[in-house]
Amino acid sequence: MGGDFAPQATVAGALLALAELDPAHSIQLVGQTAVVEAQLRALLDGDFAAHASLRHRLSIVEAAEVIEMTDKPSAAVRGKPNSSMAVGLRMQTEGLSDAFVSAGSTGAQMAASMVILRLHAGVKRPAIVTLFPSARKTVAVLDSGANVDCSADELVQFARLGATYAECMLGRANPAVGLLSIGEEPEKGNAVTKETHQLLQQTGLNFIGNVEGRDLPAGGTEHQQVDVVVCDGFVGNVILKFYEGVAPLMMQTLRNAGVSANQLEAALKHLDYSEHGGAPLLGVKGVSIIAHGKSSPRAIKNAVKVAMQAVTSGMNEQIGRRLGVAAENAA
Repeated sequence: MGGDFAPQATVAGALLALAELDPAHSIQLVGQTAVVEAQLRALLDGDFAAHASLRHRLSIVEAAEVIEMTDKPSAAVRGKPNSSMAVGLRMQTEGLSDAFVSAGSTGAQMAASMVILRLHAGVKRPAIVTLFPSARKTVAVLDSGANVDCSADELVQFARLGATYAECMLGRANPAVGLLSIGEEPEKGNAVTKETHQLLQQTGLNFIGNVEGRDLPAGGTEHQQVDVVVCDGFVGNVILKFYEGVAPLMMQTLRNAGVSANQLEAALKHLDYSEHGGAPLLGVKGVSIIAHGKSSPRAIKNAVKVAMQAVTSGMNEQIGRRLGVAAENAA
């Protein structure tokens, strides 16, 4: 029920996902049954008629309440226990589902995930990890919006979360971790960044030092590729929103120069957020995928595929084990 184009985009995205997933996978549409059924019927009677054979892999789960984007996250979690978000997350704890995907309120999803799924032992705060396109490989950036202010210890935890994500989801062995700052030198940055730099050197992670904003689109420094970049959620979200504005600017500029629409779409496809679908909330005991509020059916489809990969890769179990060991060593 969440997202600017829900429930049409959500239901259509589920059908697109089922068409690409192994037949063993199924999807539960959590929301107001009458609304979801009407939308599903309209799609299968219309543009999605070819997907009618997938209907038996979709089930509808009643959730009478809806969390609006204007609701305060904590109040929504407490005051709407029968929202599609709360019901969907609870299904994981009850063993009825393996992952949850939503394009609704990010704040509410983070709060509900912390309350319902709970945090792994030793984790202070969850973090949103987002894939950024670059001239080399994609770069995993966290936090990209869950935590505006962070301590050095929390940023170190984000580095561990990001490294595990890069290994499990991106297949990067011994991923290179960089700390976002205003200069490569260890003494550059604010007090938290400088303290984080010192702590990261003692973690055993493949920490390559500070990276700057220009290193994100480059995919690393002049001398080394970077797989994971750590920063607080304020900075991370500003960069994310900046990135989202780059592709439209480039497309308009190139259109004005006479480049064809087909050439533009092919060249800039990797800059489209819908290509990656959703951002996992790392640190909770479950799989909670945060999709963009403006998600199209294609973006929802890709978010579902991210959720499936998170489950099959065992990412969540790896995070629990590694963060638990780190907490024991610190004690």
